[in-house]
Amino acid sequence: MGKRKRLVAEARKEGNKTSYFAKLNNCPTSPRKMRQVADLVRGMDVYKALSVLKFNTREASGRLEKLLKSAIANYEAKTETKVEENTLVVKSVMVDSGLMVKRLRTAPQGRGYRIRKRTNHVTLEIGTKTLDKK
Repeated sequence: MGKRKRLVAEARKEGNKTSYFAKLNNCPTSPRKMRQVADLVRGMDVYKALSVLKFNTREASGRLEKLLKSAIANYEAKTETKVEENTLVVKSVMVDSGLMVKRLRTAPQGRGYRIRKRTNHVTLEIGTKTLDKK
């Protein structure tokens, strides 16, 4: 590994020590459906977001709820403190498209229709609430 690449990697590792996040790779839900649920909780308090996700009827909300609990556990493990009410907020939720499994479905007259089974990658970052002093 070159010197510049090593320096960048070390800087990224130092940055990850102070950020609290969880990642979900190759989730078998289309990115569009996951983004609709992610837009609901972006910027919310953590416990309010958990309650919103728990009572949402979409399938993606269950996966996002589990990811949010994992991010909270990561925060507690890194800081060695228990999370209190109204201290954490969902800073960002990024949903990227993942692998796409391609299948063929039989169609009339010897043709075949393409089926694309989409997956996504979700990165959820939480942080402490900053108070704006005016």
